[in-house]
Amino acid sequence: QVQLTESGGGLVQAGGSLTLSCAASGRTVSRSAMGWFRQGPGKEREFVGAISYSGRNTYYSDSGTGRFFISRDNAKNTVLLQMNSLKPEDTAVYYCAQARTMGISDTAAEYVDWGQGTQVTVSA
Repeated sequence: QVQLTESGGGLVQAGGSLTLSCAASGRTVSRSAMGWFRQGPGKEREFVGAISYSGRNTYYSDSGTGRFFISRDNAKNTVLLQMNSLKPEDTAVYYCAQARTMGISDTAAEYVDWGQGTQVTVSA
């Protein structure tokens, strides 16, 4: 089983940027798609974006398109989520997850390993 550890969260003003990192340990994630999800206060966990195993393909939720960008470095077993133009409604705990397959999915059930999450708070 792989262990996923997110970092980079914090407090940022609206309009600012943050880059979250997800470090995998225990085994390589280079053969799996990786996804980011978030859960805001009082809300269900929702899909943010995902990247294919090779990094050539990405897919984002409507709220993230044009503002969020996912990249990966398979040699370092890490995945990044760059978030720009942040809004107060982006406040949430952000989770990275490893997919069952190489291809992208926006469905939480398709992800088998999850990190503990990192808090992102965006002030107005």
